[in-house]
Amino acid sequence: MKGESLRLRRAAAASWRDFLPPDQQVDARERWRAACGALFGVLLTGWLGLLLAPAHGAAPWLVAPIGASAVLVFALPASPFAQPWSVVGGNTLSALVGIACVQLLGVAPWSAALAVGLAIALMFALRCLHPPGGACALLVVLGGVTDPLFALEPVLLNSLLLMLAGVAYNRATGRAYPQRGASVPKLDELRLRSFTDADLDAVLARYNQVLDVSRDDLHILLEQAQMQAWRRRLGQVRCADVMSTDPIAVSFGTPLDEAWALLRRHRIKSLPVVDRVRRLVGIVTLADFMREARIDTHADWHRRLASLIRPTPTTHSDKPETVGQIMARQVRVVSADRPIGDLLPLFSTTGHHHVPVIDGERRLVGMITQSDVVRALARSD
Repeated sequence: MKGESLRLRRAAAASWRDFLPPDQQVDARERWRAACGALFGVLLTGWLGLLLAPAHGAAPWLVAPIGASAVLVFALPASPFAQPWSVVGGNTLSALVGIACVQLLGVAPWSAALAVGLAIALMFALRCLHPPGGACALLVVLGGVTDPLFALEPVLLNSLLLMLAGVAYNRATGRAYPQRGASVPKLDELRLRSFTDADLDAVLARYNQVLDVSRDDLHILLEQAQMQAWRRRLGQVRCADVMSTDPIAVSFGTPLDEAWALLRRHRIKSLPVVDRVRRLVGIVTLADFMREARIDTHADWHRRLASLIRPTPTTHSDKPETVGQIMARQVRVVSADRPIGDLLPLFSTTGHHHVPVIDGERRLVGMITQSDVVRALARSD
């Protein structure tokens, strides 16, 4: 009996924990940013609404659902419910639905319930779902409003003013608003993903519930969580643990035909360029040869490449002759003790395939490639 009583108490405690609010994963600065934004937005909306309201009008200059809209616009600017069309369309259309219900059914509990239900259905249909819209529909019914102009002033006017205040304030404080769609991912980013757009769409279809975050933002958050997990697993692995040591290198004056022969013989895509004490001064890649040979069409490309790498027998030349003349001088480098998890964004988003590894005096000590990182990821899994 004692064990059964303990089990029941634990079950009761667990069930009560379900009613406790979860922690908000934002810092104090973000909380104050949202609170001050709502203060600014409602103050500006109310002040301008009062100035623009008719001198002897009976309609209020500020409606209560705008307070709920302000929570979304300033505290959750990434939410689909907070986007401009949701704010303006959701509030205004819901007010019109409420007015129509009052005109047809009068002020009654059933007209209030019908107004909220129809407002939600209309917002779904027109892709402007906005929770305060339900409050607008209910407000109109409870107030017995029958004039359609009420949906224009103050509801539409308030919504427009609040939305514009949200655009100005969120952008001024570093928050994207309105939210734009995610950019098309690059090929290298797709290779590192463990899920595709189709995978995410299939899961969302099975979940079949409205999320208070856009699909694009959800995708970005999942990818960042995956990247964070990789960094955590790779936190103890340094570049020195996986890099190729003593890489093949050339000097500034190495002839192009010799550098090309090294690239072909060792089946590599780049050659670090070093000085006499192996300090890194640049890098030459297959792309540099292609660019200098102007291989922008398939026709006769082999002749142009052969002409580029063939040494000029005279003392003067009108084309590059050495590595130093075609190499890239700005080189992305890493130190030997850097965690390879830090290289994931570099390889996945910037188009880099290989990065020289240097010591404290900028001397070349190794080369790390995408393949090295992938092998380290496979071992960590």
